[in-house]
Amino acid sequence: MPKTVFIGTGIPDSLKEDANSVVRYKIKDIKVSGPGDITVKEHAVITVLNEKGNDEAQIMLPYSKKYNSVNSFEMRVYNAGGDLIKKYHKSDMYDRSAVSSGSIVTDERVLYLEHAIASYPVTIEIISEVNYKSTINIESWYIQDEEQAIQDAYCHITINNTAGFRYLTKNTKIQPVKTTDNVNSVYNWHTANLKAIKLEKGAKSWRVLPRIYFASNKFEFYGLDGDFTSWSSFGKWIQGLNADVCTLNPKRVEEIKTMTANLKSDKEKVKFLYEYMQQSMRYVSVQLGIGGMKPFTADFVDQKKYGDCKALSNYMYALLKAVDIPSNYAVINAGNNEEPAELAFARNSFNHAILCVPLKGDTIWLECTSNTQAFGKLSPFTENRTALLVMETGGKLVNTPKSTAQDNQFNSEVHITLNPEGGANAQVKILSTGEYRDDYIGLATLKTDEQKEYLIRMLNMKQPSALNYNPVADNEGIKEVSLDIEYDKFSDIITGDKRFYRPQVFELWGNTVPILDKRSSDYYFNHPMLKNCVTTIDLPAGFEVETMPVNQSLKFSYGDYDVKYVYNAAKNQVISIAKFKLTTQVIPSAKYTEMQQYMDAIAKAQNKKLVIRRKA
Repeated sequence: MPKTVFIGTGIPDSLKEDANSVVRYKIKDIKVSGPGDITVKEHAVITVLNEKGNDEAQIMLPYSKKYNSVNSFEMRVYNAGGDLIKKYHKSDMYDRSAVSSGSIVTDERVLYLEHAIASYPVTIEIISEVNYKSTINIESWYIQDEEQAIQDAYCHITINNTAGFRYLTKNTKIQPVKTTDNVNSVYNWHTANLKAIKLEKGAKSWRVLPRIYFASNKFEFYGLDGDFTSWSSFGKWIQGLNADVCTLNPKRVEEIKTMTANLKSDKEKVKFLYEYMQQSMRYVSVQLGIGGMKPFTADFVDQKKYGDCKALSNYMYALLKAVDIPSNYAVINAGNNEEPAELAFARNSFNHAILCVPLKGDTIWLECTSNTQAFGKLSPFTENRTALLVMETGGKLVNTPKSTAQDNQFNSEVHITLNPEGGANAQVKILSTGEYRDDYIGLATLKTDEQKEYLIRMLNMKQPSALNYNPVADNEGIKEVSLDIEYDKFSDIITGDKRFYRPQVFELWGNTVPILDKRSSDYYFNHPMLKNCVTTIDLPAGFEVETMPVNQSLKFSYGDYDVKYVYNAAKNQVISIAKFKLTTQVIPSAKYTEMQQYMDAIAKAQNKKLVIRRKA
C-alpha cells in the first residue's frame, strides 16, 4: 500500500468538507463457508481530522467463549507525515462483557481498545479477523458514518451458490460485480470519493447513510439450524424455540383462572392479567447462550418474578393462555423512530419482544417490560413500526399502531398571582398522558434537586426562587402533578408605574428550527402531541391592564397553535387559553420551510408582552 494513504495532509479538500474523518482505504472481506462458519476480515486506514472523529481510534470486536472468536487484531497509528508512532496487538485489548448494565447478564463479550489521540490529523490502521460459528445475520456493510468521507472502500463476499444469498441496498445505488464457479459466487462492491454527509437537524441516519444488508436462507444459532427463506419461516423458527417454555404448570393455571373468574369480558381479563404482571414482575435481562433468542420458561418467571423482554412477553402469553385467550409473541426493532423491518427482505432486524392480543374487533398491543405503561398503549419505543407476529403457521410482518395527538396530552391549569414589586406566586396543575405521563413518572427516580432542575428545563420556565413538586395521582393512564412556584422577579421589565410580562409560567412549545434553502430529509419528532394551558393571572391591587397580547391563530399542514386573551375587569384578571397540536411525528422534507416559519411565528406569539400599570 503506498505511503500516501497514511499521510494525513494528502486528502483532497472536497473530502474534508463537513468531515471529522476520512476513510483512505477500507476493505471488508466476508467468507461464508456455511451457516455456522462465517469469517470476516477487515483492513481499514482512516485519517482522523479532529476530536469529533476520535471514535475511529476505538475498536470493539465481539466474541463468545464457545461460538465466535477474534482470530487476529492489529492497530497501527501514524502521525500527520505518515510515520508509524504506535502499534497495538490483540494482547493489548481489554476483555469485558458485551454489556455494562447491572440488570443484564450475558455470555457475549468484546475485546476493546482505545488509542488516546494527542494531535491531528492522525491516521489509524486496523487489521482484524473474526470468525462466527453462531449468528443469524451475515454482517452488513455500513459504507459511511455520519460526517465521514470515503476515498476508497471495498466489500467482498464469497458464498456457496446454494445458500440463497440476498442483499438489499439502502441510500446508495452501487451494485456488485459478480463472478461464479461451480461452488461459490463472489460479489465485489467498490465505491470512491464519497463526500461527508452531515445529517440535517431532526433527520434519521437510517434514512440517509449508505449501507448494504446481507442475508442467506440458512443460519445456525447456538447449534440450532434456522431458516430465513421468508418472514414466515423465521417466525416458525421462533415459534419452535418458544414451544416448550410458554405454558404454566396446571396448579398455576387453575389459580389464574380463579383470579379472573368474576371478570366478564376477555378485554377485562387481559387488562387484569397485564396489570398483575406489571405489579409482580421486574425487568432483568439474562441472555446466556440460546437465551439471546429463547425466553425463560413461564414457570421460571412466575417463581423468580423477573425476566427480560422475551421472558416477560412469553410469560404474559402464558397467563392469557391459562384463561384461553390467544395471543401472539412479536419481535420488533425498538427505539424512537427506529428503522422498520423490510417487507420484502427477511433478516433479523429485531432487538425487542412485545405481545399482540387479537381480540374480536379490538387488537391490543402490550409492552411487557414496563411496570408503568398504560394498558393497551405502545410508546414511541415500538409504535409505528413493523413487527413480526409469531404464529403456529409462521411469522407475519404487521404494523404496530401509530399514536395520535390525543394519546400524548399535556393539559395544564396555571394560576399566577402578581405582586406590585414584579414578583409572583404560581400554582400549576398538570394532567398528562402518553409520553408526557412517562416524563412525570420518570421524575420519581430523581432526587428533589434533580427533579426541580429537570422540571425547569423540560418546561422551559423562567428560573424560580422556589419550586415545590407534588405528584398527586396516576389513574387510568393519566398522571396528575402540581407545582407551587415563587418568583422574586417574574416581570421582564419594570419602568416607573409599568410592568412588562410574558403572560405564562412556561411555553407550550419551545422549539425552533434553522432556515434552510433546501431540505433533503424528513424531520422526525418523537411523537404527535396535544398541549393545552389555561392561565389565570391576578393583577396586583391598584394595577390595571395597559396592553394585552393579541390573539393568535397559526396553522400548519400538520398542526395548529391558538392563544386567546381575555381581561376580566371586575376580578382584575387576565385569562389566556393556549393550545398546540402536532398531528404526526414525521414531517416531509417538502414541508420543512412551512414548519420553520410556523415555529418562528409561535416563538414570536409566546414572546408578546402583557403590560400593566398603576391606576391613575
